[in-house]
Formats: sequence, structure tokens, C-alpha cells
Amino acid sequence: MKIPFKVDLSDKVVAVTGGGGVLMSEFARALALCGAKVALLDINYEAAQAVAESIGSSAIAVKTNCLDKEDIIRAREEIEEKLGEVNFLINGAGGNNPRATCDNEYMTPDISDDTKNFFRLEESGLKFVFDLNITSAFLVTQVFAEKMTKTGGNIINISSMNAFRPLTKIPAYSAAKAGISNFTQWLAVHFAPVGIRVNAIAPGFFVTNQNRALLFTEDGTPTARTEKILAHTPQNRFGEVEDLIGTLLWLSDDASSGFVTGSVIAVDGGFAAYSGV
Repeated sequence: MKIPFKVDLSDKVVAVTGGGGVLMSEFARALALCGAKVALLDINYEAAQAVAESIGSSAIAVKTNCLDKEDIIRAREEIEEKLGEVNFLINGAGGNNPRATCDNEYMTPDISDDTKNFFRLEESGLKFVFDLNITSAFLVTQVFAEKMTKTGGNIINISSMNAFRPLTKIPAYSAAKAGISNFTQWLAVHFAPVGIRVNAIAPGFFVTNQNRALLFTEDGTPTARTEKILAHTPQNRFGEVEDLIGTLLWLSDDASSGFVTGSVIAVDGGFAAYSGV
């Protein structure tokens, strides 16, 4: 991959949760190109292993259940044995689930009986989405940040446009990502005296494996939702993974962003700034 600029991360050992996914795998590659040692944590070991192999000897894959604290501790110990002590964490694990997604954008009096509306969403879906986003970030940070309190460190969480403005159909995911932004600010204040910076990147609309079905039909035709998204994105396009890398590297480099903590950086083509008129 090509990176927009290079920073010196040769003193960093990075743990990236969700490391086998579309966005986090590219984050890992960019950090490795800047000299970091990278551990890709993912419950899907095969996906993480494929990414690690593509990076080379500076990366390892670690099968990890980010909702099991004991398993996260085991993962940390494995990383310490193979790469050294982690001083940089990216909480990238997250996502939505169909069980917490409405069929309809708005509630109307004539809604049909077979529509999966707000009142028919499953409680288990809500809990799954909150666990996947909030609980995982909470547990992983507990495990990896404890040693950083002695050495200093850097944490980057992955928020979303949903944190700025909730999107229709996905109430659980919108609320969970708002929670991630708030948690980022809380951690930044809490950890400031021990030299740990905490920030978040809030991507706009990027096509991933998790949202592809909402954005395109099976034959690749853009959905009505895609048309709305692009109409409200002043740059009139979806983001590419490369669009996130400059912000990632800036936040990764203590020399460049050492006084930045508690910030949620939007990378969204202008979506959050656009009022629709």
C-alpha cells in the first residue's frame, strides 16, 4: 500500500482489535510500514493471519475473543512474548447486526404487520451490538492500558458518523458509537496524568463487508440509502481506506499530535458539516 507520509513508529508495539477486517487490516499495514510491530487481534483467526502474513515478520495474528477478559489477558501475554509490551492500542472491533436494524426509516400509522419496525427489534440484537462496540473497547482497554500507566501510551478508538448524528434504521449502532465517542473523552481525561493519549477516528461512509448489503443490491446496484448518503456527502463519494491513513498516522505520532487527546476526528467528506440545504 502507499501511505501519504511516513512517521517513525519503530518504538511502538500496536495491538489492533478487529485486525482481520477491511479497515483495520489497512491500518495495520500502514503502521507496519512506519516501523511498528503489529498484533492483529480477531476472533476470526484466519482473516487476521492472512493480513499478518501479507505484512511480514513485524506482524502476528492472535485469535482473541474481545468479550472475554481472560482471553484478552492471554492475548496480551502472547503479544508480550512475541513482540514486546504493548504501548499503542487501536480498538477497531465493532459493527452492527441485522437483529438491531429496522426495515423502515420512519414509524407511520399504516406500517404493515410484517415490517421489522422499532417495536419488533430483538433485545438480544441490541445487547450484541453494544457488547461488540462498547463492552469490547472497555475490556480491551482495561487489559492493555494497565501497563501503559507506567510507561505512557496511545489509544485510538473507532467511532462513526452515527456518533455525531444518528442514522435511520440502526438505533443500537448509533447509540453504541455515540458511547464510544463519550468513552474516548472520558478515558482521555482519566489517563492524562499518566501520559496516555486517547482519541477517536470517526469515519464517514466506507463500504465494508458489514454494510455492503445496506448500500448495494446483490447485482451491485446502489440502494436508495446509498443515493441519500452521497447526496448528503459534499464530496459525493464513499471514502476509501486510504482516506483514513493520514489521520491515523498523525494521531499515532507523538511528535505530531502529542498535545491532542480527547478528540474525535471526523473523516467524512463533509457529511457532518452538511445541513442538507
